[in-house]
Amino acid sequence: MNNLLPVPVLLPMLGAALTLILGRRPRVQRLVSIGVLAGVVAVAATLALQANAFGPQTLWVGAWPRGFGIVLVADRLSGLMLTVAALVTLAVLLYSAGQEDDEVKKETPVSIFHPTFLLMCAGVSNAFLAGDLFNLFVGFEILLFASYVLLTMGGTGSRIRAGSIYVVVNLLSSSLFLIALANVYAAVGTVNLAQIAQRIPALPEATQTQLQFMLLVVFAIKAAVFPLSAWLPDSYPTAPAPVTAVFAGLLTKVGVYAILRTQTLLFPHRPLTELLLCVAGATMVVGILGAIAQSEIKRMLSFTLVSHIGYMVMGIALATEAGIAGAIFYTAHHITIQATLFLVVGLIQRVGGSSSLDRLSGLLVTSPLLAVLFIIPGMNLAGIPPLSGFIGKLGLLEAGVQVGTPLAFVLVATSVITSLLTLYAIAKVWNRAFWGTPVAYTKPTPEDEDELPINPSGGPMPRIMVAATFALIGLSIALTVFAGPLYEYATQAARALLNADYVTAVLGEVAP
Repeated sequence: MNNLLPVPVLLPMLGAALTLILGRRPRVQRLVSIGVLAGVVAVAATLALQANAFGPQTLWVGAWPRGFGIVLVADRLSGLMLTVAALVTLAVLLYSAGQEDDEVKKETPVSIFHPTFLLMCAGVSNAFLAGDLFNLFVGFEILLFASYVLLTMGGTGSRIRAGSIYVVVNLLSSSLFLIALANVYAAVGTVNLAQIAQRIPALPEATQTQLQFMLLVVFAIKAAVFPLSAWLPDSYPTAPAPVTAVFAGLLTKVGVYAILRTQTLLFPHRPLTELLLCVAGATMVVGILGAIAQSEIKRMLSFTLVSHIGYMVMGIALATEAGIAGAIFYTAHHITIQATLFLVVGLIQRVGGSSSLDRLSGLLVTSPLLAVLFIIPGMNLAGIPPLSGFIGKLGLLEAGVQVGTPLAFVLVATSVITSLLTLYAIAKVWNRAFWGTPVAYTKPTPEDEDELPINPSGGPMPRIMVAATFALIGLSIALTVFAGPLYEYATQAARALLNADYVTAVLGEVAP
């Protein structure tokens, strides 16, 4: 038993209620939010260390006997994801605190932003700690409910249109999730993940395939896996920079986490390697081709987000210890890098008045600091050695070569080409936005209504926004410096996922 397990869920919920009460006191509201997320970081790190030292930590909520009620579980995988998510959300919240009053009124009204942001954090934590499918569904719904508000904040036409697409797609996926839950319960009589893992091998092959396919479709929509990813590039770019950063960094990774958890725990002998490798390859190719065709930086990054989901799916599809370890490490890396790049784009908008490459030039002269902020995570995303992106990709490539099938070799080649095209996309932004002669700011067209000309002449960026961005860059560098211990941690997490540690920790000696 570990009574810390509910804290990452309950603390943000209590913080959301308190910040809602403090809606007319924005400074106090910010302090409460920052304090809450700092507490979540501390608890998440403690849970990750305990899981590494003593094995999976479990808590049956309400002191129900094992096998009954709701269980929260923190193993190495969920502990790592929870810690990285908490660090990223804290940095994004600090970044949002640097917005000026006129910007806040349009971008992130604090009376609305802080409660919904904390509620979203509670949903993410609940999803990572959920020990049953229904509680996982509840976690998804909490974070999605909050994300609907955050995505449409400001009420501009483009945000409402993008929010409508996002809401419809996620309502559909939630409905499919409920149908899948009903099918799982009808087949095995429980929604507890450990109990399902014990009972599902006794089902007919056709029933197992049906349940696996339904869950994969649901989580693939949420993770933006091709061909179920068309909604993402149109939904994320219109949101405020802090919202887009946390969406890009976290929300799709919760879907990846769900795929990883269910594939390794519920269907370890049915990896669907061929199908998932094909899907992973298509996700990489379609995403990166979409990225290099864009002239708007936020849309380009949204497409690279889709593309790099393919790397994580590739590791899951290989279904080996090395493949899953690579997927875990790369997920932690990508949460950090993708969030960082979207924060940098927010700064680019402040300095250059736009995020369109057609209206930017000479930012290296205008703001050398901004150039540094962009190039480090940009090169990391492209996988330039010795950065963490290179280490994660190298681990996945080695895992693919170890599997040695023709399809695995095709995916290895595809991932290398995708990485090179990612470098091309980053170089395109660098050449068009940072090189050249600085251009005068031009008035936005109606299509650019979400862009804020805060500092069109290259004025100073708020220190706290720069500090928060540097903090995430520092986290990504830490992933590189401590890549050895972290990759070993990921390998141990992968090893635990492929044996019965989870089931034993949750159910003990309880019969199936």
